[in-house]
Amino acid sequence: MIPDDDPSRPLTVAHPDDPGTTYVSLVGNTYAMLVTGEQTGGRYCLIGMYVPDGGGPPPHRHDFEEMFTVLEGEIEFTFRGEKHVALAGTTINVPANAPHHFRNASGAPVRMLCMCTPAGQDEYFLRIGNVIDGKDAPAPELSAKDLAERRRLAAELASTYRTEFL
Repeated sequence: MIPDDDPSRPLTVAHPDDPGTTYVSLVGNTYAMLVTGEQTGGRYCLIGMYVPDGGGPPPHRHDFEEMFTVLEGEIEFTFRGEKHVALAGTTINVPANAPHHFRNASGAPVRMLCMCTPAGQDEYFLRIGNVIDGKDAPAPELSAKDLAERRRLAAELASTYRTEFL
């Protein structure tokens, strides 16, 4: 039987240009927290990703599902050691626990959506990145000491957020 509706949960409408959208600068990318785990009761989160040429995270894996839809540009995904190029309109699902990473080697910016289920990646990014004013705001200048501290914090919190760097 389907449970009763929970009227305490409102409709969520996300638009990246909404002034209430939180943007995070992380590893050279800009991430927009479009739908958070708090809004979905922890079921999933949706992150808008703006990845400049040369951008992308290091190899990693997580104990949750992650799905990407490329909206603009093309991006290279490495999944279990095998490279795949994803063009605009492509959706890629990365199964839980599988090693992967992506890199923009296209020479142009890439825009994509990332859905993680269950949620948590949104919180992790907020804890290890820098909140910035908008999708076009420059990344903050971090000293070598600040970068080292960020890497230390990311590694320290990784297991809390079900992530492992490879």
